[in-house]
Amino acid sequence: MASASGIARRTGRRFLSSLPALLGVLVFTFLLMRVLPGDPAVFFASGPNAGKAEIEEIRRQMGLDKPVPEQLVRYLGDVARGQLGRSMTTGQPVLTDLRQRLPASLELTVTALVIALVLAIPLGIAAALRPGSVVDHAVRFLCALGVCVPTFVSGLLLIYVFYYLLGVAPDPTGRIDVFAASPPDITGFLLIDFLLVGDGEGWRAAAGQLVLPALTMALFVLAPLARITRAAMLSVLGSDFIRTARSLGLPRRRVIVTYALRNAILPVLTIAGIVFSTMLGANVLVEKVFSWPGVASYALDALLASDYAPVQGFVLLMASLFVVVNLTVDVLYGLADPRVSIE
Repeated sequence: MASASGIARRTGRRFLSSLPALLGVLVFTFLLMRVLPGDPAVFFASGPNAGKAEIEEIRRQMGLDKPVPEQLVRYLGDVARGQLGRSMTTGQPVLTDLRQRLPASLELTVTALVIALVLAIPLGIAAALRPGSVVDHAVRFLCALGVCVPTFVSGLLLIYVFYYLLGVAPDPTGRIDVFAASPPDITGFLLIDFLLVGDGEGWRAAAGQLVLPALTMALFVLAPLARITRAAMLSVLGSDFIRTARSLGLPRRRVIVTYALRNAILPVLTIAGIVFSTMLGANVLVEKVFSWPGVASYALDALLASDYAPVQGFVLLMASLFVVVNLTVDVLYGLADPRVSIE
C-alpha cells in the first residue's frame, strides 16, 4: 500500500503542474468571449433601440470600455482575489450563483455516475466472461444504443413513458415538487439535507425527482464504462496469474472478483473520472429537459445573453473540477495499485 506521504507528494506535484493549464483556460475563455458576435451592453440596454448614452454607460459598468489587455489583467487580478464578477442576468455575484447551483449539478451527476457504474460493471463482466455469446452481443448493442440516442431524446422518452403513460414518475420540473417544502439549506444537496433534518417524506420526494434525469445521463455514459470494463476483463482473464489461480482450483467467484476485477478496475477508474468531468459540463440538455437548476443551464442562459462573467466563471469551475477529479483518480490509483506510486 502506498504511504500517505508519498500520495500527498504525488498529489501536490500534480496540482502544481495543473496551475498553468488553469491559467491557459482563463485566458482562452476570456479572449473567446470577446470575439464572439453580439454586444452584451446592447442586450442589457433593453434591446437595439436603446440610446447610445445608455449603451455606453452599461459598457462602462461592465468594464468593456477598456482595452482588451487591460480587461484581461483586471480579470486575472479579480480571480486571484476570489472575485468572478457579477452576472448581469441575475444581478448576483457569479460566485454566489455558482455556489447555489453547483450542488444541484453535483447531486445529479454523482447519482447518474453511480447508476451507470452499477449497471456497466456487471454488464462488462458478463460480456467478458462469455465473449461472442448472446450476452456479449446484447451488451454491445445496448452500449451502441446508449451512444446513438441523444440525451434529450432519451429524457423525453422516459418522461413520456414513466410520467405521461404510466404516471409513476413525478412532474419533471426541477429538484423538488413545487408544492413541497424545501429543507434548510445546510449542504445544498437535497438528499443529504432531508436526511440531516430527518424528513423521510421529503427525501423520497427529492429522490423521485432525481431518478429520471439521473437515469437519462446514466444511459448516455453507460457505453464507455461497459466497454472499458469488458476490454479490461478480457485482457486480465487471459493473463498467466488467472490461469494459475484456476489451475489451483480456486472458486470461480474468487478468481473473478478478487483477482480479475481488482486488476481490471484501474482503466475503469480512469474512464469514470473522465466521464464524471464530462458529465458536469455536458449535462445542459438534461438540465433543460427536466428544468434542473444546475450550473450548465445557468452558463447556457448567460451565453445566450452574452453575459461574459457567468460563462467565464463556469469554465473556470469546470476546469478546476476536472483537476480535482484527476487528482482523486490519481490517489485511488495509488491505493488500488502500489506500483503506480513507485518513483
